[in-house]
Amino acid sequence: MRKLLLSGSVSLIALAGLAGAANAQTMMFQGPVPNWAGPYVGVEGGYGWGSSRHTDTGGFDSGSFSTQGGLAGGTLGYNWQNGPWVFGAEGDISWADISGATAGGGACGGAVPNCGTRLSDLGTMRGRIGYSLGPIMPYATAGLAVGNVHGGEGDNSGIGASGVGSTYRVGWTAGAGVEDQFSPRWSAKLEYLHVDLGNGPVFTDDLGGGASAAERVRFDADILRGGLNYKFW
Repeated sequence: MRKLLLSGSVSLIALAGLAGAANAQTMMFQGPVPNWAGPYVGVEGGYGWGSSRHTDTGGFDSGSFSTQGGLAGGTLGYNWQNGPWVFGAEGDISWADISGATAGGGACGGAVPNCGTRLSDLGTMRGRIGYSLGPIMPYATAGLAVGNVHGGEGDNSGIGASGVGSTYRVGWTAGAGVEDQFSPRWSAKLEYLHVDLGNGPVFTDDLGGGASAAERVRFDADILRGGLNYKFW
């Protein structure tokens, strides 16, 4: 899935480059409007916080519990520019450790009852639209999100309900940010994203006595991150 996301981002940027090359001369720096057009590469990192919930078809419900943690990764993108308006396509892939668990008690299995969720990596492919205010550009962004969601219940098979597993989940993301072009090739950004990876089966819960149930795990998070981009043109 990581290779698929990365190859999709590279293909998107390559196509964007072909489309934008014909208009490159019109995107040059003119007076107070910086040139944002062209391909760029960058690094990003930040912090995420959100919630998760485990349920199954037998009526089990862990209740909502909090998740939090960091993430860091790389970015590929391309911008087109028409006067102060900037239109972009951006893809990124990040290592992540956004996790949380119930605090014991409740309906979860285990000698110390617990249900836990962790997001181990996250990728997005998004469109962006911004408005250049001199070297500062606020923007809105939205698109596809793909993440590896891990879920687990209990601490030892045979002691109440127990199970563990992971799966890649496709969802959506939307947010906004501001980018500062502090030199002709370099820019820094601060960005907020909401990520929703939905609710779906992640692992099989061993209920004991040969009984089992598909455990569904819901995951969403709010992410605040910073980034540094290098523009090739």
